[in-house]
Amino acid sequence: MSRAYNFSPGPAALPEPVLRQAQAEMLEYRDSGASIVEISHRGEAFLEVAHRTEADLRTLLSIPDDYAVLFTAGGATTVQALLPLNFANAGQTVDYVVTGHWGKTALKQAAPSADARIAASTEAGGFRSLPARGEWTESPDAAYLHVTANETIHGVEFREIPTAGDVPVIADFSSSIASEPLDITRFGAIYAGAQKNLGPVGIAVLIARRDLLERAGQPRAPIFDYRTQLEGESMLNTPPTWNWYMLGLTVKWMLDEGGVAVFAERNARKAALLYSAIDGSGGYYRNDVAIDARSRMNVPFFLHDPALDAAFLTESKAAGLVALKGHRVLGGMRASIYNAMPEAGVQALADFMQEFQQRHG
Repeated sequence: MSRAYNFSPGPAALPEPVLRQAQAEMLEYRDSGASIVEISHRGEAFLEVAHRTEADLRTLLSIPDDYAVLFTAGGATTVQALLPLNFANAGQTVDYVVTGHWGKTALKQAAPSADARIAASTEAGGFRSLPARGEWTESPDAAYLHVTANETIHGVEFREIPTAGDVPVIADFSSSIASEPLDITRFGAIYAGAQKNLGPVGIAVLIARRDLLERAGQPRAPIFDYRTQLEGESMLNTPPTWNWYMLGLTVKWMLDEGGVAVFAERNARKAALLYSAIDGSGGYYRNDVAIDARSRMNVPFFLHDPALDAAFLTESKAAGLVALKGHRVLGGMRASIYNAMPEAGVQALADFMQEFQQRHG
């Protein structure tokens, strides 16, 4: 078996050591006599997995005690729909900074249960930059301000998200969580779908200040109430146990590798290498995002002639580089280079891009 370098934006590549450990434990988890996907989530073996995963995640991200950690079924979009129900009163204003497709999605999910307003948007410019802080129009009575830290499709990233005075900032970190050190105390809450840097699809993480969880919010079923979910240790109903287990293995792998500071250095090198290959191509490849807004995690790029796209994808796959096709919203190519992508994979892509240009230039 030969594994390719997988540049998929999500579900994304998982670390090979994590996959091998999961493979080894698939038939029987420890000495339980059954697979991890067969044992009860109420049993001692899985509870140990759940508790260890939270402890490791707290260590990895330096999560303070006054922040709660929830592991929720579904992905980030589900969290987006539940944010106003838990953190805003019915009809209360919630502000959204929209810098790409997922910012628009978050706004859409909030609209049915709150007065969702756009505080700033870069849509008119094609989501190629970040809105200047002085141009944000914020509501003084907003329940919260929502920001998408990294736009997976458009390749735009906030490296430092501004605060909003007394209004708590809630941020979607789905595609950049654990990629570098983060001061969580600057936020009211952050959340992330796991399937990019944290593990497999089907589970998300919500990290929220405990005082925000005390807000009454709006009438909602207990299963949608984050206070009740916290009381039930994220197990009001049967959770996605396999996904939780895999998330735990991935977090442990990141700790073993040296933690977020080490990944920040690696990610900076990987991004610099790939952008250098694009910018140094003499216009053969291009990235349209403003340099100060470029994502380290998701790098969209375009060939000078779209007629070459099919050949690029066919030849890159043959070279062991997969999932480079750009999102249908933008077209072109996209390389997602999350924590699990080794530097050797990005070097292989940069080399291929140069060779392709020589062959087809």
